[in-house]
Amino acid sequence: MLDRLRGVVERAYGRHLRREIDDVPDHVAVIQDGNRRYARERGDDAPDGHRAGADTTERVLDWCADLGVSELTLYAFSTENFERPDEELVPLFDLLERKLREFADADRVHEQGVRVRAIGDVPRLPPRVRDAVEYAERRTDGNDRFTLNVALAYGGRTELLDAARDVAREVAAGETDPEAVDVETVESRLYDRPIRDVDLIVRTGGDERTSNFLPWHANGNEAAVYFCAPYWPEFSEADFLRAIRTYESREESWQRARAERAAALVRALAEVEFAEARAAASRLRERVPRLDGSDLSEDALGVAEPNPAAPVEGESPEPTETG
Repeated sequence: MLDRLRGVVERAYGRHLRREIDDVPDHVAVIQDGNRRYARERGDDAPDGHRAGADTTERVLDWCADLGVSELTLYAFSTENFERPDEELVPLFDLLERKLREFADADRVHEQGVRVRAIGDVPRLPPRVRDAVEYAERRTDGNDRFTLNVALAYGGRTELLDAARDVAREVAAGETDPEAVDVETVESRLYDRPIRDVDLIVRTGGDERTSNFLPWHANGNEAAVYFCAPYWPEFSEADFLRAIRTYESREESWQRARAERAAALVRALAEVEFAEARAAASRLRERVPRLDGSDLSEDALGVAEPNPAAPVEGESPEPTETG
């Protein structure tokens, strides 16, 4: 009974959050943390936590489709994960292989137009996982409405180092002019890079760090970041909507800041123009003989000091207090 009531409340809260959302990010990246802790707290083994997390991943894909998110990147397996014991790695690789194949064959994946892409040092993975990656990419290659990037054997610093080394080798060989190295030069050497820069990073499990995840695409784009306490298997739609709302609030703040900077620039330019105009009027008074006694004051010459309180064109005037 209590679980049913909790479900009703969560669904109602989710509908409330949806009504508050107007602006949705194009690209969301998720650090799926907490699978092992979730299992441990329930007396289960780590593979049980990973299997529960895989179910959450499928739900998140549906939420993205419902909201209109265009791209999702999941941090499924980092380069540091290779250091885990074999008794944990083997079932994790089994799960990755099975889920990639199941996902590639799922009707709803093709109905939603989902294209699967793996990013990372895929050759380091076991052959059976590499085969599953190739199968999922091939089966979904014709889909173009939604992109799912699965980060496997991924490390952000390693990715940037490899790109830098490639550029350095080409420069040393005389194949690339160092002055010609630009953003596109680096991006062309990243692991099958995501199509878009990252707008929002979500991390579950309580840790407030981005763990070497997509540094070029997220940090370079100053992505919004949402940290939350639930472990990945517990991550709910309400949590996801709160993350989207965090992105939306950050975008609104940026827009206000940009508008304020633009207004300040306009005022500064107006002040400069006024100073120049007054100086010109002063020189004109000195040079023009006032034979008829006409008024050559600044007001008569059309030089009036700007009113700092006056609204700049495009701005709304401040409200007037009444009562």
